Amino acid sequence: MPIVIAVANQKGGVGKTTTTANLGAALARKGHRVLLIDMDPQGNLTSAVGASKASEHTIADALLDHRTALPTQLVSNGSGELHVTPATLALASAEAALMNKLGREQRLRDQIGQNGASFDFVLVDTPPSLGLLTINALVAASFVLVPTEARFFSLQGLQMIEESIEEVLYLNPKLKVIGILLSKLDRRLREEKQVAEYLRERWGLLVFKTEIGTSSKVLEASSAGRTVFGYLGAERASDMYSQLAEEVVPRGQV
Repeated sequence: MPIVIAVANQKGGVGKTTTTANLGAALARKGHRVLLIDMDPQGNLTSAVGASKASEHTIADALLDHRTALPTQLVSNGSGELHVTPATLALASAEAALMNKLGREQRLRDQIGQNGASFDFVLVDTPPSLGLLTINALVAASFVLVPTEARFFSLQGLQMIEESIEEVLYLNPKLKVIGILLSKLDRRLREEKQVAEYLRERWGLLVFKTEIGTSSKVLEASSAGRTVFGYLGAERASDMYSQLAEEVVPRGQV
């Protein structure tokens, strides 16, 4: 069975989607078979890796009907085997419909159990809320990766995700935090340096050594439907995500 990592933080704009896309690509380039699952109705992950939103089936269909296999698309990331399960706005309606379904919190876990055996890693991008879609991701996951900005108001998001994990342990007692990722970091700013130091003091080794610095090329690549790998001018960002993958792999095997 694959190592399933939910990329989650209830605060928006902290880099969940770019982390999912580029970490997934980095793992694929290292020879791992990787599936990215877009659990956000905005479908930003789907767009960020250049997957089609016009596919016949999306994650919404798989969540609502267990007889529908988890749809996947092979996407090009320069090298490696990288697949994505796309999402569209239909996922918002599906979340509402799931409220009346039996086993609503375990739908994604069941789908990965039935269809995920051919992958080494499954990374799940989540919306910025503790709704049923995020709960499905946390119930399905072995680990949570928490991206955060080094801003004082971002500390509240970390506290909220900690509380959410405590709640989800009722349904998934094996869930662990694989790491906290300092994302979009600008060490030229005093506030960000101070918060980064506080996070490392507060959470210790749980904070990844790798820091993802602020980079316009990361945003440009996502807007172009590409990961940073092979994107002109994004070599520094590529190195950062490769280093992150080097940290994630051994932590996921514990």
